[in-house]
Amino acid sequence: MDIARAPKPKRGRYIAIAGGLVAIVGVSVALTKLEPAAPSVERATLWIDTVRRGTMVRNVRAPGTLVPEHVRIITALTAGRIEQKIATVGQTVQPGTVLLEMSNPDVQLQALEAQRALAAAEANLVSLKSNLQTQRMQQQATIATVTAQYNDAKRQLDVFESLDKKGMSSANEVAKARDSMHELEARLKIEKDRLALLERTVGEQLKLEEANVARQRSVAQFQQDRINSMHVTAGEPGVLQDMTLDLGQYVQAGAPLARVAQPGKLKAVLRVPETQAKDIVIGQPVSVDTRNGLVNGRVSRVDPSAVNGTVTVEVALEGELPKGARADISVDGTIEIERLPDVIYVGRPAYGQAESTVGLFRLDPDGKTAQRVQVQLGVGSVNTVEVKKGLNPGDKVIISDVSQWDAQDRLRIK
Repeated sequence: MDIARAPKPKRGRYIAIAGGLVAIVGVSVALTKLEPAAPSVERATLWIDTVRRGTMVRNVRAPGTLVPEHVRIITALTAGRIEQKIATVGQTVQPGTVLLEMSNPDVQLQALEAQRALAAAEANLVSLKSNLQTQRMQQQATIATVTAQYNDAKRQLDVFESLDKKGMSSANEVAKARDSMHELEARLKIEKDRLALLERTVGEQLKLEEANVARQRSVAQFQQDRINSMHVTAGEPGVLQDMTLDLGQYVQAGAPLARVAQPGKLKAVLRVPETQAKDIVIGQPVSVDTRNGLVNGRVSRVDPSAVNGTVTVEVALEGELPKGARADISVDGTIEIERLPDVIYVGRPAYGQAESTVGLFRLDPDGKTAQRVQVQLGVGSVNTVEVKKGLNPGDKVIISDVSQWDAQDRLRIK
């Protein structure tokens, strides 16, 4: 027969459960107080630079092209239609080399009209000379006639005065002879004055007509030059760089037709961002990379205005150009702005601007971790930037892009 037994107490189990709960809560609280683990970064993916003290060279780098120092733009002296293209781009030309032929019937008609006006003016000059010579000769003949009449009247007066002394002539005849002589004497003086006036005006009339002929000749020459200008020549030796006109195209006077450059004399034209151009002055040294070599130069001109956010800087090249250097090739120029002695500087970080404060990761002495520090930057260059505060010479910092860890203050370097 079964005997009823009293149940065993469950106190120990409750104690164990309570202890477990307390342990779980404690562990959770401890975990919440722990800092998150620092992310790991492969060293090979980082760009690490060492902070240095010494002379820092401030540079500005800008792209550009090589262009000829001397370029002649050939323009149309008169409007016309392109009839024939004789030269080709890249051809070496001489001053008399014909580049293209143009035509304009109106210009040819104007030239013919100018030639007709010149011929008429020359004919008028010849006619005037003939008329003036004829008038001179006629006046000289008149003077000769009057002179003969005057001499005859004078002789008649002498005869009548002689007869009057002998009582063989009347006083009336003597007076008449004297009046005739005085009349012819006066006429002779008038005719001589007329000849002198004619001779004085001959030169003035000839000058006026000769000036008209010269004017008409200049007009005719100008019109002929317009015709000659339609045989477009290079004007100077060089290489034909541009002639993008089409056959049959009509161009106005003053329109560019071609461009001739001297290929041996090149300069670099750089396009500097306007924010970096404020410190560029004439005479600063420049290193130009032509992709086939480096060539030195100096700033020769700085454009006073900015276009599309860039300032044009011209560089006069010094020394021999590398092989393959030709007009219109792309180049990179590095302009030396100044040299700063005894400054702390580091490689320019991938983020942050000069004259600003940025957060950089500085490596710990063991090189296995990096802490974010606030660094005040000074003036910047192409590859370096001045450090004003936050770093010391010998510190190693990460200057590559670490924007993906902006929320982290610590990194582990593997």
